[in-house]
Amino acid sequence: MHHWLVKSEPDVYPWSDFVKEGRTAWTGVRNYQARINLRAMKKGDPVLFYHSGADKKVVGLARVEREAYPDPTAKEGDWVCVDLVAVEPLAGGVSLQAVKADRVLRTASLVTHGRLSVSPLTPEQYRRILELGRSRGNR
Repeated sequence: MHHWLVKSEPDVYPWSDFVKEGRTAWTGVRNYQARINLRAMKKGDPVLFYHSGADKKVVGLARVEREAYPDPTAKEGDWVCVDLVAVEPLAGGVSLQAVKADRVLRTASLVTHGRLSVSPLTPEQYRRILELGRSRGNR
């Protein structure tokens, strides 16, 4: 099992919309490294949902429901998407500031490759974000 983090601008596709829909195709990714990551995702893999832009925090937990398949929004090229299902919100959220300040998380790709929209996490990084997100005071 692998652990992942996906990013979305909250004014484009917020966590609240994802929860209402329950499931979404994670389309529109046009970065080669992110495409490699999408292709590596397996059904059941846990995924953290991050609000980029002004919000800058991990806000929820999802999981991969369908593995990589051709992205229907791609007009050309070999782009893929996956289907994700919403699992639970992280009540406190975990801010980027908290991630950068944490000993376990400061080497996470969210920090080291900040522009990457789909990135892997180590099991330890994933568990630490969940721990922070389920406790109070991480905003």
